[in-house]
Amino acid sequence: MLQLATRHDDPDLKLGWGERIGFGMASCGRAMLSGVLGSFIMIYMMNVALLDAGILSILFAVSKLLDGISDIVVGNIVDHTHSRMGKARVWLLRMCLPMAISLVLIFSVPQSLSSTMKYIYVFVVYNLANSVFLTFMQVPYFSMVSLMTRNGEERGFLGNIQQLFQSIGTILINAFFIPLLALFSDKVDNPNTQAGFTGAIIVVGIIVVVLTLITVFSTKERVRDADTANTKTDNIKPLAAIKALIRNKYWVMMFFAVFFTFLIMIFMSASGTNYALYVLKDYSKFGLLANSISVSQLAVMILTPYLMKKMGKSLVFTIGTGLMTIGFLAFNFCESSLILIVLCNILKGVGLGMASGMSLGLVADALTYGQLKTGIDAVGMGNAGTSAAQKLGLGLGVAIFGWAIAKAGFDGSLTARGLSQPEAVISTIRAFYNGIPMILSIILFVAFVTTFRLDRDLKNLRKGKDE
Repeated sequence: MLQLATRHDDPDLKLGWGERIGFGMASCGRAMLSGVLGSFIMIYMMNVALLDAGILSILFAVSKLLDGISDIVVGNIVDHTHSRMGKARVWLLRMCLPMAISLVLIFSVPQSLSSTMKYIYVFVVYNLANSVFLTFMQVPYFSMVSLMTRNGEERGFLGNIQQLFQSIGTILINAFFIPLLALFSDKVDNPNTQAGFTGAIIVVGIIVVVLTLITVFSTKERVRDADTANTKTDNIKPLAAIKALIRNKYWVMMFFAVFFTFLIMIFMSASGTNYALYVLKDYSKFGLLANSISVSQLAVMILTPYLMKKMGKSLVFTIGTGLMTIGFLAFNFCESSLILIVLCNILKGVGLGMASGMSLGLVADALTYGQLKTGIDAVGMGNAGTSAAQKLGLGLGVAIFGWAIAKAGFDGSLTARGLSQPEAVISTIRAFYNGIPMILSIILFVAFVTTFRLDRDLKNLRKGKDE
């Protein structure tokens, strides 16, 4: 089998840059998926499929119940998977093509269906893509941080690289998806058409498959069951793993940290297209707004490995949430100027880059902390929780935003006729673009400043075990 990973099999040694970058490729593809689902699904459903935002928000919210079940199931499957490729990579190989096909189907609502059948179609296909195929890619991918290496510094690198490439994927979607829509659209003055979305989504799907395959064949899982002889893996039951995770205070905090972070990002993404279209009244400004965050996020991630060595993952994460909070607070006084809006978004991006760059490494360390305390190794289940947190943030963020603007009186037909949306809709878009994310970032910052001491406690726990 083709294998381009670093040649050594020692889980405690450093990885080569080829393998680190190869690991990040799937994150770039996954970010493109999330970017399309987060920023453009409501635009498509409301303005192309002409479905009601309120009903859609209910469907997406109900889907999260299935998501929670699927993450637990897939996490347990990963923990008990044995293949020549290890526990995780084999699932990326199996699921990348079905995921891409299901993405195309989500954005291909048949116009010939009745209104009721359209909602059924969306519910079924969305759950097939999100609860099945995406889960079978995301949970194993997150688990790879723990399975590729035991080296704490390398885990920090991989977590940072994952976020760095995620930023690249987001930037690519923000910059090129609307031009792709225009390229494939059958209407010169309107990029939001079925033809536009079909062509653009097929391009994105092909890219996602290629990037995922690069990750599969350029990485290696070195941490095997034999390397965790003092822990329980195959014998562990899902309920026991869940109990161990719930008792792990740092894993619980990281679950909510990831959930809040993604909720913040999705609120900004889902409302960002609408903010450009209805507040700034220039759809093309979406790329500038979104990439002022994503590019600064990418830039700071180049520095975060250095900061991590100097300060530790926990402190870098906490400082990042603080900078993000300042950016949201300052935005309230800067909305009258596009330049100031962009500057505030840059500060938000710097904070997001520092925090998100440390998140996967902190999750892996939190799982190690729990393993040392309980003797239960629940890598798959623990990362299933992280996957669930991300997808909850993604799905609930879109659902809550859709419900809110529907409640405010959004009417897609007004846009089709060149008319303005009600003022209540504009106020709701503003709240979701900055006000609500600001409150969430403040909660996150205060919680980590006052209670999060994982780096210190893990070091002391390891020291006690060695003695």
